[in-house]
Amino acid sequence: MTTPADLPRHRNASSPRDGASSPANAPASAPVHGATILGVEGLTLGADERAFLRDADPWGFILFARNVDSPDQLRRLTGDLRDGVGRDAIVMTDQEGGRVQRLCAPHWTDWPSAQDSAADGARAVELRYRLLGQELRAAGIDCDAAPCLDLAQDGTHPFLRNRCFGTDPGTVARMGRAAADGLIAAGVLPVVKHMPGHGRTRVDSHHDTPVLDVSLDELDRTDFAPFRALADLPMGMTAHIRLTQLDDRPATASAAAIALIRDRIGFGGLLMTDDIGMNALEGTPGQRAAAAIAAGCDLVLHCNATRAEFAEVVAAAGRMTPAAARRAEAALARRRPADDADPRALRAELDAVVAARA
Repeated sequence: MTTPADLPRHRNASSPRDGASSPANAPASAPVHGATILGVEGLTLGADERAFLRDADPWGFILFARNVDSPDQLRRLTGDLRDGVGRDAIVMTDQEGGRVQRLCAPHWTDWPSAQDSAADGARAVELRYRLLGQELRAAGIDCDAAPCLDLAQDGTHPFLRNRCFGTDPGTVARMGRAAADGLIAAGVLPVVKHMPGHGRTRVDSHHDTPVLDVSLDELDRTDFAPFRALADLPMGMTAHIRLTQLDDRPATASAAAIALIRDRIGFGGLLMTDDIGMNALEGTPGQRAAAAIAAGCDLVLHCNATRAEFAEVVAAAGRMTPAAARRAEAALARRRPADDADPRALRAELDAVVAARA
């Protein structure tokens, strides 16, 4: 197994928390928006939903299969979302490949899972995620909730197992870096997930709270290592898992876990929750949102809810802290224009790389 000393180190050694130094490329002051990323109802925006989103002023949006029909429709929707808040807001989705992808055939490519893609090597992973990113950017989506840096184990729950790049920290770090590089080259911001590491858990956090009873020293050598190696990336997502060595709260709502992500792992970027609608968390949507912000998360991700629940979360999350706003601006500064590389040439290279390994 690769040891932590063998892993590629991240390039930004700072690990800012609120009140500490902000990322080096962040402005001294930054626009403050609602501390949320919100889902939307359907294929189009109605007048009521548009008015709600304008008042809520979320930092960004997340789209699911219910929001996707055709390229033209999706471009209209992403444009309307940005017009609705009057700025070039982030629009994200989950496009990992395998069974977790929101844009599918016939209009978009059905990509292999992370596990299957990793078998073809890092260059193939980078090319696939660059092509995937081109498809997203052409539809107006400029952020992808990928790559998964969770370390697969023999007992990893099936909901997560083939979404992992591998079982070895070095492999996961290399493949994760390749995926992130491909997305960034295409003009799409990556979101590393699920911090501080979901791979050992045997419970699906959509339904229950996974519990991780492992020493922090052991996690340093394994689960934390890929996140530490890619801690320079601009955005990350928490895991709804409880680390018994810290406290009795899921990491998303645990100040100790957020401090571990910032200080022990060294992640200095913009930190969002996983979807707070998942049953690993307790309380009302508003209580979940408030707990995440109090713990130190920068943004609350709320994907699928009634209008009343969305309003409850918006109110509980409040506005971004100044430190969160600076991290958000630093993330946006990493966003590139849409990729102008010829996708046919990229696909030809991908085919050649895969064939050479066959």
